Amino acid sequence: MSLPTFDELPSFKNFTGCAWDVWPENDELGTVNLLTEDVIRRAAKEEIQTGKSISLNWPVNFPENPMFHRKTPEVTYTLKLPGVLALRDDDINFNSQSGTQWDGMKHFGVLEHGVYYKGVPADSLPLGRHAILDPLNIDPSLSKLGIQNWAKHGICGRGVLLDLVEYYTGSGSELPYNPHATYAITVAQLEAVAKKQGVQFRQGDILLIRAGFIKKYNDSTNEERVALGSKEETFAGIEQSEDMKRFIWNNHFAAIGSDQPALERWPAPEGVQHLHQTILALWGMPIGEFFDLEELSAHCKQTGRYTFYFSSWPLPIIGGCASPANAAAQF
Repeated sequence: MSLPTFDELPSFKNFTGCAWDVWPENDELGTVNLLTEDVIRRAAKEEIQTGKSISLNWPVNFPENPMFHRKTPEVTYTLKLPGVLALRDDDINFNSQSGTQWDGMKHFGVLEHGVYYKGVPADSLPLGRHAILDPLNIDPSLSKLGIQNWAKHGICGRGVLLDLVEYYTGSGSELPYNPHATYAITVAQLEAVAKKQGVQFRQGDILLIRAGFIKKYNDSTNEERVALGSKEETFAGIEQSEDMKRFIWNNHFAAIGSDQPALERWPAPEGVQHLHQTILALWGMPIGEFFDLEELSAHCKQTGRYTFYFSSWPLPIIGGCASPANAAAQF
C-alpha cells in the first residue's frame, strides 16, 4: 500500500500531519486499514513457529488505585442461588482505561478545535447511557467512531517489541530514567534499540515499547503503588516532537503501545501539543497503554526474537472510546 510521508500530509489548522484524506471519506478504522488479509497471513506464516503464546494483559483487577482518577476496578464474586455454593456469578465494574487498554478514536480529539478523527465534531456524539434494543438498527450517532469497529476487524499482525529496559540494564547498568517520573524517550533511543535487536520495521507492524512502568510497579511497595494514583501523574514516555511523529508515521505502524500509562511523556511541556491528538485524532491509530510486557521481554531475550504474531480483540463496545486490549503474542 503506497502511503504519503509525514511531510507530504496536509496540516489541520495548527496541527501538522493530518491523514484524514489517506482513507475513504467515511472510514472508521484509521491505520488499522493497514492490517490487510495479506499482512495478517504473512505475519502468521512467518512468526508462528513454536506455538508459544504469551498474554500481554494485566489482570482486570490491576491497578487497585488507577491513574488519572479513574474508577477502581471492582470484581464481586456472588452466589447465583443462595445456599448453592457450587453455582456462581461475577459482577465486574471497571473503567475501560484503568488497566491494559486500547485508546480509541473517541478518547482524545483535537482538544482546542473540538473534533475527533475525520473532523467529527465532539458535540455531535452523545454522552450518558443509551439503551440499544435493536442490534440491526443502531443510532449512527451512538456508534460513530466507536471501538466496536476495531473489535470487529481485530488488531492482528506482526508485533515488534522495542525493549528499552533490557537495552539499558541487560549488561548490569541502571535504567537512566525513572518510569514513574516525567521523561522523554527520543527517536534516537528507539532506533538504537531496534538496531541492537536487529529489528527492521515494515508497513503494518504493531509497535510495543517496554519503558519499565510495570516492572517498577511490581518492584514497588504497596504504599508507593497507592501513591501513584493519588498524586499528579508523571510518567516516562515518547517525546512530543515532529521527529517522533515522522518516526511513527513514516514507518507506517498499524498501532503503537507500551507498558506506560500514557504512551507519551506525561505531562507534556507547557505549550506542547499532546501526541494523542495526532495519533488518535489525525491518524486514527490505536494507542495501547499498560500492556504487561514482562514475560514477553524475557522470552524475546531468551530466543533473540523481537518480532511475533500479535493478536488483539477489543471488546465490541458500541460507541466506546476505549477497551481492554485482550492481547497476546505468539511465536
